[in-house]
Amino acid sequence: MRNVSTPPSDAPAAPARVEPLSVLPVFFDLHGKRALVAGGTDPAAWKAELLAAAGAEVTVAATDLDDEMARLVMSGTVQHLPQDWTPDLLRGCALAIADEEDPERAQAFVNAARAAAVPVNVIDNPTFCQFQFGSVVNRSPVVVGISTTGAAPILGQAVRRRIETLLPRSLSQWAALAQALRDTVAERLTPGPARRAFWEALVDRAFGAAPQASAQADLLTLLDAPARTSGHVTFVGAGPGDPEHLTLKAVRALQAADVILFDDLVSDEVLELARREAKRILVGKRAGRPSCQQSEINDMMVTLAKAGRRVVRLKSGDPMIFGRAGEEIAVLRSHGLPYDVVPGVTAAQALASSLGRSLTHRDHAKSVRLVTGHSRHGGLPEDLDWRALADPSATTVFYMGGRMSAEISRRLIGLGLSPATPAAIGCALGRPGERTILTRLDELAAAVASCDPSEPLLIGLGQAFASAAALSQADDDQGVAPQALHRRASA
Repeated sequence: MRNVSTPPSDAPAAPARVEPLSVLPVFFDLHGKRALVAGGTDPAAWKAELLAAAGAEVTVAATDLDDEMARLVMSGTVQHLPQDWTPDLLRGCALAIADEEDPERAQAFVNAARAAAVPVNVIDNPTFCQFQFGSVVNRSPVVVGISTTGAAPILGQAVRRRIETLLPRSLSQWAALAQALRDTVAERLTPGPARRAFWEALVDRAFGAAPQASAQADLLTLLDAPARTSGHVTFVGAGPGDPEHLTLKAVRALQAADVILFDDLVSDEVLELARREAKRILVGKRAGRPSCQQSEINDMMVTLAKAGRRVVRLKSGDPMIFGRAGEEIAVLRSHGLPYDVVPGVTAAQALASSLGRSLTHRDHAKSVRLVTGHSRHGGLPEDLDWRALADPSATTVFYMGGRMSAEISRRLIGLGLSPATPAAIGCALGRPGERTILTRLDELAAAVASCDPSEPLLIGLGQAFASAAALSQADDDQGVAPQALHRRASA
């Protein structure tokens, strides 16, 4: 046994690898094993059918059968004993299920099952249950079980429907193929990068079309391919914060990563979608805060990729919009390292969705401009065509412009843009504390000052926000405070 030293009492607690669980999800192998169902009701029939589908030899002890149970008996799915249950029927069973409303009879069944060392479940009566049935997504041999610990069964069903849409039906065929190849792969490839590369190649195919007749032969040719000597970097757009804004491809990349280099603005909820074994390294760059140098991030990516790691460079919003992805890609190319890019929802889209306004509304905007709100030296970028930015027919969105909002307002008004130009501010877009403020150009700095400076902030200018501003005026007319905050669900 490995010696484990006791940490000093004042040592900081290490973060838990697994958050507290309300129940422990486990899976029973019931093939060829006996299971007893006490009761011939329709609810009992559903449980009996599940047990039989999992390979159990199901005996139903009941004097009367409802229609569904009678159907299972007639089809030969279960065996029927036309009698009440008795303790001797429990001996040798793997599981025992009862549909019993009478508390005394339910307790007697539980006592008998425990005496026979058989896990027991009394339908719809958690007090008497040692285990629970959850909602099931069946892609056997891939099986997904969902439980809400009885708190919200309808929610569990909704989760199941969501997962059903994510997992293609053909996944069962790919999983069966993986099962058939498992021993061969174990014999031919030693544990390490080569074996993992093989399985990742299979996984890449598993979420596409169904396997063809030649799929197994095609995969076997990969066993003789040279082991991957270098890794791969995937640039992933994390969106504005809400994990539901991620694409399926982004989630797959997170779940395949060995290492995740993530920006400061990436939310914890997005990181929760990553593979638990993946190492997570914060490489955030925030104006006015201590942060990694770009050269350090570049060196880290190159070192990890050359070591054969699958690296995800996780960036807030879209990686190709104000995310320095171009610089990082250039470094990877100079070292001959492979990469790919998974787009994300950029903050300008999140602002438009939150306000319910099109940035390119044909009555208000002829173009959209995404503009950085500060230069690498800290002030406003002087190489921008500020006169063009004062165009009233365009929608202009300033990223990272909070600290320079007063100067942005002063300069644009000085170049002829109306002080009454509608403005929108998005703070913590896509996050639980999301706020949007509707104001005007000459009041922009005061509105920005009311925002939490630690939260990411976006500024939108242009007539595309006019209707949203009109809503704010309507609220004013009804006695709502000026510059009221408007929250709307994202599309």
